[in-house]
Amino acid sequence: MQALLLAGGLGTRLRPLTEHFPKPMAPVVNRPWLEHLLKHLRSQGLSDFVIAVKHNADIIRNHFGDGRRLGVTIAYSQEPELLGTAGAIKHAEPLLSADRFIVVNADIIHHVDLMPLLEFHRSSGAMLTIGLTEVEDPSQYGVVQQTPSGRILRFVEKPPRHEAPSNRINAGIYVMEKETLSWIPAGRAVSIERETFPLLIRKGLPVYGCAVRGYWLDMGTHDRYLALHRDALDGKIGLQLPYPMKAEGVWIGEDTHISSHAKLIPPVVIGRGTRVERGAVLGPYAVLGEGVTVQADSRCAHAVVLPGTRLEGNRVFRHAVVAPDFMVTTRLPGDLIRQGVMQP
Repeated sequence: MQALLLAGGLGTRLRPLTEHFPKPMAPVVNRPWLEHLLKHLRSQGLSDFVIAVKHNADIIRNHFGDGRRLGVTIAYSQEPELLGTAGAIKHAEPLLSADRFIVVNADIIHHVDLMPLLEFHRSSGAMLTIGLTEVEDPSQYGVVQQTPSGRILRFVEKPPRHEAPSNRINAGIYVMEKETLSWIPAGRAVSIERETFPLLIRKGLPVYGCAVRGYWLDMGTHDRYLALHRDALDGKIGLQLPYPMKAEGVWIGEDTHISSHAKLIPPVVIGRGTRVERGAVLGPYAVLGEGVTVQADSRCAHAVVLPGTRLEGNRVFRHAVVAPDFMVTTRLPGDLIRQGVMQP
């Protein structure tokens, strides 16, 4: 079975992080999220991929090539303009050779078991099955109303919490029969939730929803991006970390120099080629990219530091995403940290 990965979005809520690379290429514990996703899908038996690209597409192409390095095959569908979810799927149609395929929104964090979703699709006779996830507060999402058999009756967009027909929302994973594509117009932007789903439901076509099991997170904000790293280091999402564990909760890459007078508070990840100077305190929940320099007496916790960044000495970096040319801090309970973008 083929899988179509949608990786063309702008990721505007994660700016300035996504000004440097596409949102699916954002590093998650020092490895692009899209690489984590491909490895996970390969572990479930998928090896034939089409990646829909637009924003900074060359970064994705140059990193993955034809996929041989990961033991998969990859073709690319280049969007001429942003086409929306359904429009991107339609544009990739010439590359979709199977009668049934999976679509995954690659800038949402999915680490789920696909087999129950596929089995449900087969047994229900659906033309389209939408993977659903349950959220505590559905008021910020499009919420589904279903029959007991799982058939979707309607989507309710951002209902008040007490009026929501369920707490199930679109998880950004779809199993599609290829005939679904005939209902999507070509050559223009098409929203799958505002146009395609309502059209199929209105025509009485079999559109079903099935809850997926596993980890799911929309990492579209800086605080969720940091929360993803906390979850990864806590083992809540089973990612393969890129470095060996040198001590309990401490992962360190090769060619690092860590002063014997520095302190590491687990969990902490230190990328290859990083230098940590005397008196520095790292952790908990500090993820340092490759080639980072941590100067003397600086402190870093609950933070993600991108490759090549220099953390100046005698400063505190907390609840932040830090890059060579920017730092974004997030306000969390109990912390008095200025929000926004500032020069380090």
